[in-house]
Amino acid sequence: MKFYLILFALLLLPAVATAGVAGEAADGSCVSCHAEKTPGAVNIWKTSAHAGAGVGCAECHGDDHGRLEKGEGLVDHTVCGRCHAEALNQHLAGRHAIALHAAWGCTRNHPEILPRRCEFCHEGDTAVAKVKVQCARFLKQSPEMGELGCNRCHQVENSCASCHTNHGTELRIVRDPAVCAKCHMGPDHPQWEMWRTSMHGTLYYSAGPEVGPSCQTCHMPAGTHDVSGGLTATPGNAILAEREFAAQRDKMVRLCLACHAERFARQELERGDAIRTQSLALTGEARAIIADLADRGLLDPMPADRPPHPHAGHRLVLDGQMLYEDISHIERLYFKMMKFDLAKTIKGAYHQNPAYTHWYGNAELKMDLVDIRSEASRLGRRPGAASGAAGPESGEDFPEPEKALELLRNQYRRGTISAEEYEEKRKQILDGLLEMK
Repeated sequence: MKFYLILFALLLLPAVATAGVAGEAADGSCVSCHAEKTPGAVNIWKTSAHAGAGVGCAECHGDDHGRLEKGEGLVDHTVCGRCHAEALNQHLAGRHAIALHAAWGCTRNHPEILPRRCEFCHEGDTAVAKVKVQCARFLKQSPEMGELGCNRCHQVENSCASCHTNHGTELRIVRDPAVCAKCHMGPDHPQWEMWRTSMHGTLYYSAGPEVGPSCQTCHMPAGTHDVSGGLTATPGNAILAEREFAAQRDKMVRLCLACHAERFARQELERGDAIRTQSLALTGEARAIIADLADRGLLDPMPADRPPHPHAGHRLVLDGQMLYEDISHIERLYFKMMKFDLAKTIKGAYHQNPAYTHWYGNAELKMDLVDIRSEASRLGRRPGAASGAAGPESGEDFPEPEKALELLRNQYRRGTISAEEYEEKRKQILDGLLEMK
């Protein structure tokens, strides 16, 4: 009998050992294994406030190891929000909270998008969209470029680790303006470079944060995670409604008062407003030139003769969904003008950087317009191009009424003229045709 008891105990040992390992994983004790497999991550966690508070791996990643191995244990902002509710609510109120939506946009026809992502933009199993955004440029990229070149910045919407890092809680990292530079630099929005080479940035790095303001000083005052305070226009440069504009302007002025007189602060911000208005007028003129060329069939190639736009198909797109590929040369000039040089001018003005405002921005904007006008003239002189290239918008008339009517229809369809203007001009053309007869 004693022999059988010993044999039973020996047979039971592997099961007991296995249960111990499973229990260790279930309890969130992942450190013993990951200290060998990912020692860097473990060492960072050990020095964090999370480790000090007893927050282990399982509290954030869960304890289903099979699920984790499939890459399904990612920690998003909702997980962090269980403990950091105030910070999460502030984040959700700011523009960082629309970053990934703005990158992905409507991806239902994109072959690389996982079905689970539908829930990110839509309510439950319905077609009701939580937000109405789209990004044609994201949809045109390869999966690799979309992930690294687009999502790696835009995931700030649902990944606190975008700024705070994955396993650390060291506040020096998120208080360093360089953490913002990962995304807020480059030709389309060089805010970090503008700030770094402005007097604000010079004072910060030479005399310290007590003297020079950082990105966080102005855009995350008192540690708020709402980065939208004091901004008076949308990311697409649409000016806010009057009451909201005034409220946001007052927020920014209050921040400036820490170092500047109110009169000076408002004057400088109003200069930025004026530069924004002037710059938008330049891009508006360029957009009208290109739209008019498209109406006349003079773009090379025309939208109908190139790969379709992810959202608009073969229609001309000159707004924020404009592509930098599969377009004509004059559109490429306009993309640079609108996406790069306009941003440098406006953001340079608000970041108090004269070189970016003028030479990197304003000068390039005006030279872009020179190039666009010249290219438009060349296209109008091509063999077979319609005469009267400037069209009714400039006071010139087509010699052929049929072409004048076609141009008028195109102008109406793209919203250049109202229904009333369309009918009035159409009547003028038809009346003139009757008089000719």
